[in-house]
Amino acid sequence: MLRSDCNKRRTATGTRADRPYRRRMSTDLRHCLGSLGEALAAHHLERLGLTIVARNHHTRWGEIDLIASDGETLVFCEVKTRRSPGRPWDAMHARKQQQVRRMAAAYLAEVSDRPRRRELRFDAIGVVVDEHGRLVSLDHLEGAF
Repeated sequence: MLRSDCNKRRTATGTRADRPYRRRMSTDLRHCLGSLGEALAAHHLERLGLTIVARNHHTRWGEIDLIASDGETLVFCEVKTRRSPGRPWDAMHARKQQQVRRMAAAYLAEVSDRPRRRELRFDAIGVVVDEHGRLVSLDHLEGAF
């Protein structure tokens, strides 16, 4: 079972100059929930035989949750996570789909060492977890938009 890192406490020793730079982990519960959902979705994709190429790739239009490849297809995956009894698909409206397409185009244009594939696909994964962070349901829509 995958768990969120949001509940772990991190302590540092030494002065600031002694420690390597690390991005601070958000304590915002929405970010923690989103990270948990993305980890569950990535695990699901790997079980299906896909290789995760990138996670949380930042572009000027936003962040692509997951980019995966199955050898023939490059898959851009939008993950929506909710607490039960949430409905993840409520947030996958036409404007969000267009934003994901823009982010994918930016990724293809900006990342030179990316895998070259004949086909592109846009998937959506809806994750619902309970109040303890346990998976309730995971729905994967291949070619969602």
